[in-house]
Formats: sequence, structure tokens, C-alpha cells
Amino acid sequence: MRHFDRRGFLLRGMQGGAAVAVGLPFLDYFLNDSGTAFAATHGGGRLPVRFGTWFWGCGMIPDRWNPKNAGTGYDLPPELAPIKAVQDQVSILSGFNVLLGAKSNQPHVSGNVGLRTGTPSDSWQQLAGPTFDVAIADAIGAGTLFRSLELSADGNARTSFSYRSGTEMNPSVASPMELYRRVFGADFRDPNAAEFTPDPKVMARRSVLSAVTDERRRLLGKLGAEDKARMDSYFTAIREVENKLALQLEKPPRAEACIVPAQPADLPASTDVSARQKSHQLMSQLLAMALACNQTKVFNMVFSTATADLRQAGSPTGYHQATHEEQVDRTKGYQPTVDDFSTQSMQGWADFVAAMASIKEGDGTLLDNMLVVAHSEVSYAKNHDVNGIPVMLAGRAGGKVKTGIHVASQGDPISRVGLTMQQLMGVPVDTWGTEAMQTSRPLSEIMA
Repeated sequence: MRHFDRRGFLLRGMQGGAAVAVGLPFLDYFLNDSGTAFAATHGGGRLPVRFGTWFWGCGMIPDRWNPKNAGTGYDLPPELAPIKAVQDQVSILSGFNVLLGAKSNQPHVSGNVGLRTGTPSDSWQQLAGPTFDVAIADAIGAGTLFRSLELSADGNARTSFSYRSGTEMNPSVASPMELYRRVFGADFRDPNAAEFTPDPKVMARRSVLSAVTDERRRLLGKLGAEDKARMDSYFTAIREVENKLALQLEKPPRAEACIVPAQPADLPASTDVSARQKSHQLMSQLLAMALACNQTKVFNMVFSTATADLRQAGSPTGYHQATHEEQVDRTKGYQPTVDDFSTQSMQGWADFVAAMASIKEGDGTLLDNMLVVAHSEVSYAKNHDVNGIPVMLAGRAGGKVKTGIHVASQGDPISRVGLTMQQLMGVPVDTWGTEAMQTSRPLSEIMA
């Protein structure tokens, strides 16, 4: 393994008794013998592996979404047709269930909670632990300005399925403009800029927080267990601020794929599916560059709400309403409006995958160095079924994952997905989930 200076790829020498250094462009030499790219990051390590989730509401129509062929080269039923261009980079997981046991199925809630926490539940407020994306962010999210980024294309910051506990939701960035300002605004430090000068205001803010560190510790020593739990959540947020300030005072490591994007248009929030596609595409492109610029390693993207707030222009009937009220066409054998909305949701997923794959990074793409799990909260929304919830994976996780595979389960707990994601991202967990959802079986079929 070759090692390079953390401040960049440099040629060093002496001239007239003084040390000089000349920067180098990114060369093939900076790849190892296996052709795996090394980034000009801290310590010259491998390119970072990122993790994310992508959500769409109201599921699908099983007969028109689930492939019939398992393994590689799976077929594309009508609702999956939009992913054809990225099929070799997408794996399909079908037939995985949320096993509720004696608990009731709370519509649009139980499926999400079961998949993201591995626990049968009918309420977000009763979460026994964090959603798996939070556990992953705790494991890999350090060293970036944002431990994770939550995004929702519906314009509502409360549309988020990322929770540290039942009372601690991670709110979403809800528009392309807000995302741009959050990531590339005043606090952004271009990792490829030639010069770097620490901001005096940041230095002052860090000094203020550092000054109360000892007082914080003394206070914790005086509190009871319940108060300590309350204060721990507060101090976690304070530590996040401290870490961000510390990062802003260091010159960021180079990121060869980083190109600072132009400020986007300010698109208004809309339930119109065509407008939603545009907003989502723009947010996807901005997120892709936020990842390439090493601003975060973990994200959660919401395309549509759990009750699928989408509408067609000029139509009074929305997606969620159609799942309940539209009659099954006797000739076609399915609900045509619901089928169309589901298909358009898959177009959104295809656009997202393509945005990640469009950025060259090292000897591959940004998508090669990430793992994304896409899912809904129900399978067949007409009856709110939580058996066979649709799940898709994209990305190779830096070479750890095979793509383009259909894994057809026969009713295994969907917690196997969450366990696998955590293990691939380095979370030290051998068993995950509770009650009937507890599992120690990762998805070996997708592992390289």
C-alpha cells in the first residue's frame, strides 16, 4: 500500500536553502495494484464509503413490481421498467416481511418502523433504539461537517424517517435552495481551494464552547439518571457543533471529484408529480456533489411521504386516495392510476441512481463508493400490507457488494436488511431486531 502526504500529492525539495513543494495532478500512480483509487484525504486512505436511504410512499402493485426471476439478469415487470438503464447497478429484494406478532398493523407506520429499527411497533414514539441509519452515521459519520443529511423533496422538514429515539427525529432539508445554502453556503470550505484561512468568528465560537466544557462535566456529576439522559441528548448536539467548528478550522483534505455547483433555482414545494420529479432531481444532484465534496457520508432522501402526497396535474385524486378508492380495472387486472404513480416513483429512483453514477471518482464512480437502500412502508397499498415490502439496493460499497441481483425471500424478517447494512458499514452488531424480527442472518447473496 502506498502512502502520501495528507496535505495533498506533492513533490518536495530544497531551493536556495528553503523547502519548496509543487502540487501534482491526480495520477494513475496513486492507485494501488488492484486499481482501487486512493483519495487525497487524511492519511492518504481509501476513498470514503458512504451510506444512504431513499424512500417512496405507498409501495407498489406486487404482480407488476416483483421480478419473476431470481439471481442476476432478473426481468423487469412494468413498474420496474424505469430502472432499465441502471439495472446492473440495482439489486431487488422481494418477499421480506415485517413480523408484527401480536401487535397491530398501524397503516403507513408499522412497516417503516419495522424495517428501520428491526422492532415490531405501531408507533414511532415507542422506538426501542435508533433507526439503522443513525447507528451507521454514528459509526462512519465523524470527520465531515454533517454527520448525516436528511432530505425531503416534498417541502416539509417534518417528513423524515430518521430517528435517534421516539422523541428525537432528524428533521429534513426540504428544498433544493435550502440544501444548497446548508451545504455550500457560508460555512463551506472548498477542499480543492489553493488557499485556506481560518475564520476568526469560528475560532471565537469554538473558544466559547470550550470554555464551558469543565462546567458541563461538573453539572453531569450532580444529576440523577433521568436528568443525565435528558442532558445527554442536549450535549450530543453541543458536541456536534464543536466537531463542526473544529473541522472548519482545518484545511479540508482534497476531493478530486468535488466541483462546487451553481446556486439552483428556488423551486416551490408541490404535490404535482412532474414538479416533484424536477425538485427531486435537483436535490439529488446537489446531494451527489455534497458527498463528492466530503461534506457528509450518510444521508436519507424522501421522494414522497408515507401516504404518498403525489397528484397528477389537473386531477383531484391523489396517489394515496387512489390506492383506497380506485377500482381494479377488470380488463387490466390492476388499478391503473396507482400503477402509474408507482411507475413514476421508480423513475425518481432511477434518476437518483443515475445522478450518483454520473460523478467519476477515482477509477469508478461515486455510486461505486456508496451503498443506498431504497424502500417503501407497505407492499400493496390497497390493503396496507407489510408483507413483501419492496426494497432495492444500489452501489458497491467500495467493492463489498455485488449488484444487479434479485434476492427473492419467502417471508424472512425484513430486519435482515438492516442487519446487513450495518455490518457492511462497520457497525459492530451480530444480532439485530427484537421478538420475531430478531436475526443474526445477513444477506450473503449480495456480498462480494
